[in-house]
This record gives sequence, C-alpha cells and structure tokens, in this order.
Amino acid sequence: MDRRSFLALTGLAAAGGIGGAAVFQGWEEIGASVHYPGRAEGHYLRDRKPLPPPSTVIETDIAILGSGIAGLTAAWKLKREGHTRALMIDGPQPWGNAAGGQFGELEFPTGAHYLPLPSPESVHVREILADLGIIQKDPFGERPYYDERFILHGPEERLLFNGQWQDGFVPVEGVPHEELAQHKRFFAEVERLRALKGSDGKRIFVFPTVESSMDAEWRALDRITLKQWLEQNGYTSPTLHWYLNYCCRDDYGTRYDKVSAWAGLHYYCSRWGKAANSGDGAWLTWPGGLQPLARMMSEAAGIERKAGTVVSVKHTPSGIEALCFALDEKGAATTYLVRARKAICAMPLYVAARVVENIKDLGFDPRLHPPAYAPWMVANFLMKRFPRELPGGPLAWDNVVYSEPGLGYVVSTHQDIRVAPPEKTVFSSYVALSDRTPDEARKWLMKATAEELVDLASADLKTAYGWRFATCVERCDITLRGHAMAAPLPGFLANAGARALREVDGPILFAHADLSGFSVFEEAAWWGYRAAQLALKA
Repeated sequence: MDRRSFLALTGLAAAGGIGGAAVFQGWEEIGASVHYPGRAEGHYLRDRKPLPPPSTVIETDIAILGSGIAGLTAAWKLKREGHTRALMIDGPQPWGNAAGGQFGELEFPTGAHYLPLPSPESVHVREILADLGIIQKDPFGERPYYDERFILHGPEERLLFNGQWQDGFVPVEGVPHEELAQHKRFFAEVERLRALKGSDGKRIFVFPTVESSMDAEWRALDRITLKQWLEQNGYTSPTLHWYLNYCCRDDYGTRYDKVSAWAGLHYYCSRWGKAANSGDGAWLTWPGGLQPLARMMSEAAGIERKAGTVVSVKHTPSGIEALCFALDEKGAATTYLVRARKAICAMPLYVAARVVENIKDLGFDPRLHPPAYAPWMVANFLMKRFPRELPGGPLAWDNVVYSEPGLGYVVSTHQDIRVAPPEKTVFSSYVALSDRTPDEARKWLMKATAEELVDLASADLKTAYGWRFATCVERCDITLRGHAMAAPLPGFLANAGARALREVDGPILFAHADLSGFSVFEEAAWWGYRAAQLALKA
C-alpha cells in the first residue's frame, strides 16, 4: 500500500491552578505515503527474473546509463562540446540522489538539499554553475558573483541543546570552558590543514579528490577512523565528538567511529568557497533541494531521455549493447535494446557490478571492491501551519537536535522571499539510521510499517515541538534509500577496483561519485565531466 497512516499520541496539560496535571489525551492521525525508489527494479535484477525479448532497438552514438549528477554532467559536457547524438536512460528514479517532490506548489527534496560554494580547484562545478546562470560574474576568480536567490540566507542553522535553541551546530551554551578551548583548537587545525600542501605541491584536501596530495604522510589518515584521530590528538570534548559524529552522519550516513579519518577531515578542509556577494563557505540551495539544479542541468544538456533501468551492458564488435527494462504498475516488465558507440555507466558501483558483463576483466571484482553503503530516510511533512517554537534562536533553514540517529529537519520555504511567512510549509526530516549496521538498517526498512517509519522520522520534530507537532501536519511523504551513499571506511582510498574503473578508457566508461568513495555533488560531477571527455575521443 502506498498510503498509510500513523497515530501520534497527543496530550494536553492543564495550565495554572491545575498544576500541570494532564487533563486529557487524544489521537492525531497523519497520512503518510512511502516510496522505495529503485527497490522493485533492484530486486528484479537481484532475483534474476526472466525478461521478455526487446520490443525495440534504439541506435545512438553515446548512451548515458543513469540520470544522477554524474550522468547529467556528462550530458551537459557533451552538449557544451557540440555533441548531440546521445541518449540518457533515466534509471529507476530520475535525478537519483538529487531527486525531489512536491505538495502542490511546494517543492521539497527527497535526497541532497544543498551545494557548498565551489573552491578554486572545482573548476568543473564553476563551469556548470556559470553556464546555468547561477554564477553571474567572474566564475573562475577568487570571489565569483552568484545569483543571490540561490545563496542560503540567514538564519542558516540552529541546534536544540539542553532544551533551548542556539545559533550554529557546535554546542556552546552551558559547555565547560575546557571543552570550548578544544573546539577552538580543532577549528584552528582545520584552517591550517586547508592551506597545507603535501610534498608533491598539492593541497591535502580538495575537490575533486583526485587533485588532492598523494603525500604518504597524509594518505596514512585513511588507515584510522576520525574518532581515533581525535583521540590521538587529545580531543576529548563530548560536545566536539558529538558535532563531528553528526557531520559524518550527515555527509556520509555513517558514524565517525567508522569513517576514515582522511574522509572525515576532508569534510571540513576541502570546503572553503568564496563569493563576492556572500560570506565565505556559504551554501547554495533551493526549496526542492538539488532537484531544481538537476532539472536545469538536464534542460541545458537538451539530451533525449528514456525511462528504464539497465539490466546488462556488454561490449560488441560494433560498440556496446545495453539491455534495458521498465516495470508497469503491476510489476510486468518490458524491454528495449540500446546500441551505441560508447556507453557511460553513471550508476552506483554495486549496480555496475551486476550489469556490466565481464567487469572483472576491467579490474573490478564484484565480490571484493563494491564499497559499503549507508541507508537513508527522508520524510517530508506538509505543515498546515508553523508550530510554536521553544526559546532561543528563531526557525532556521537547517534545524538539528542534539541526538542520534536523526539529522534534524530543513524548512523548504526558507529561501522564498515573502513579506510574511507562507500559510503552509514543508519540514524535511533526515535520518541516517547510523545507530545500527547498514544491513540491519536495510532489513528494518524492508519490514517497518508506515507508523514505525513516521515515528522515527518525526523523533527530532517531536523533541522540538512536543505533541503540538502532529496537530500542525497535513500529511507526510517518506522516501527510503537502502543504498543511498557509499561510506568511506578506512582503506577506501586504496580500493583497487574503484581505481581501475577510474582509469578505464574504452567503449564502456564509468562515471559516479562511488569512484571517489563517497557521495557528494562535486565528485559525481567530476567523473561525469571526465567521462564525457573520454567518450568524445575517436
């Protein structure tokens, strides 16, 4: 069933002379729709169900297999180079982790929801943003000028800590002086590492990661976890540990005691983009998260797109053949065959491992080299009114509760320029399920009821608003991503299979953030950009 509901127990306490005793309890029902993008197609592939013969054959020059940021970037770059004979196969969900949805005119994200200002090394991202008009002046200068509609405006973020809201995500109010001193020391170290170069003259942490220093001293950080690095360097502050754990869960879907120290430090040290009309390190965002950006990229690429999911890709004497299928509402499959000179596999590596025939011959062992994947849940609550706030900072774009596994909630209408707040809004709640192993989390997501899903998704919101939250909700839309993102565990930089696919230059090319070992826009775009360049070669 697509539509479920859950019962949120609500209670009212009498005021004044009754001394806070509960006077009654009632039930508040919230409608919820649950979506599992790619699950049906994935299980079809996993179970190797028989497919009917192709109903049609499509000829093209370059086939882009996947419509996430890597595939979109490849399509955009091909168009920029004057190439128009390409076809994009959307995959099980258009835009992948950049997808979104809407309640009427209110857009919301079902995946990623922001993009940091690109640093100088991210020339490929600056090219894209300039072409789309998001960078309006001096795209390759130290401080480009951005379209102000898309620069995140304040209040940007707040944290619910010790029962009150505070500005920013690093706990401050009521934190002992010795802990605050460790906070200061850590961020001073981040500033130092941002500018530091290895023995090869390259900065240690940059986007794209292939441009980072290969200095062995710093690559050794990939042998320990971020938590171990903190302990080795004398950081004992519980609030600092919570904050860094939150950041790892937010960016990688995985706890800091599991994430590679190299990846954990890269999170902070690689992001220092500047703008002529914004503060340093600002973010770009839209009410629909990154879906509006993905849509703009698709429109700029002007590429022909076709619904479907790839089931096999093989090299033939004349090029490549990709067998694709689509499922109707009843789960029945239809297939078609795509023939092309070259194919760009813009799909996660665990999918490529199943569909690219003889991928082991390219140096990628499907048993050894796929990364670990973290599951995610994104729940969008259509709010018929804004709930009453606790003391402290006002409602911000990103609102986080000092807890786990929730990652807080984003207000989709925050970027809207209005004289007064809108009548309705959308609160987008993110949950990383990092309190259990990925396998345990996926099994739980498979069997969880809608009631259980909404209960978990609303945990932070209930902490922030109490029983009143349920009375403000009109309905809820939940998206579950069982393999949302690659988790950069210690040793991920040495993944020989990913390295082999990065170096492939032939009829079958690869483009996905998984090639870097973690899921971020800058990495996905880099591999799509590079794959397009290789595909244009004779």
